[in-house]
Amino acid sequence: MPQLNPNPWFFIMLTSWITFSLIIQPKLLTFVSANPLSSKPPATPNTTPWAWPWT
Repeated sequence: MPQLNPNPWFFIMLTSWITFSLIIQPKLLTFVSANPLSSKPPATPNTTPWAWPWT
């Protein structure tokens, strides 16, 4: 069965992972996040129940 032969596919997978790990990933990690993390706890909104006219 030819799909069990790892000879051509292993090299392609290894090359793509090395390319991703060494070239693409450091470029992606240099971008600044649009929403930086905050140390403040999230504010809970003060909600009031809605008075439905039919209840």
